[in-house]
Amino acid sequence: MSVLRLVQFTDPHLYGDEAGTLRGVATYPALVGAIEQARSHAWPVDAILVTGDLVQDDPAGYANFRRAFGCLGKPVYCLPGNHDVPDDMRRELGGHPFVLGGSVDLDAWRIVLLDSTLPGSAGGRLSDRTLAELDSALAGAPDRHALVCLHHHPVAMSSRWLDRVGLDNADEFFRVIDAHRNVRAVLWGHVHQCFDGLHRHVRLLGTPSTCTQFLPYADEFAVDPRPPAYRTLELRPDGTFRTEVVWVDEAARRRAPHSACSAA
Repeated sequence: MSVLRLVQFTDPHLYGDEAGTLRGVATYPALVGAIEQARSHAWPVDAILVTGDLVQDDPAGYANFRRAFGCLGKPVYCLPGNHDVPDDMRRELGGHPFVLGGSVDLDAWRIVLLDSTLPGSAGGRLSDRTLAELDSALAGAPDRHALVCLHHHPVAMSSRWLDRVGLDNADEFFRVIDAHRNVRAVLWGHVHQCFDGLHRHVRLLGTPSTCTQFLPYADEFAVDPRPPAYRTLELRPDGTFRTEVVWVDEAARRRAPHSACSAA
């Protein structure tokens, strides 16, 4: 078995109008720029992860998501965020190359995709059914290393406003994680900033958005001027891994084509 190469994009917040902006950033061109920089520096990859808020409360944005990712020739593992529209997401992204939720086995690794959304809330919660599915997914692959992905952060970010909208049953989540020695990392979006920590033997990773970022350690909501970003992961057969957050440079954003597919 060889090293698995993944790239994570999160929180693109797309609209049906590809010129639509969030806090002054045109989200579709920002996503395409991030994809193009990743293709220049991180390819080839085995799969793509997208950890929620694919759209900004606009179901028409899923068509632009398909345009951005559908041509890349790689499986795209997706889970919803609090700004997604679940029924439309399932309808618009059902079928190859998109995989919505569940778990996927790649060589020595099992990747688990969780839905942490709570209808009508910016915060998140894992339902009893989802926790049971997580427990089953981890128990069912004791000889595989596990990467667990969700949208909402299960640990405090030291940001008063942001920690009001995290995962509200994180203790239950970690009880399941702690019961399985095969979990190597937990990966999330939502926070629009970097996080890298540990829970016992498990690495905890938060990733910035492909559009705007939140100012770290802020008591009240504030925007960070840092650029779009994505995360690369190299998962090794022995359960170790290497990961890096890559910030998209301005030149790459200016060079980004109208569609990622136009350069495929």
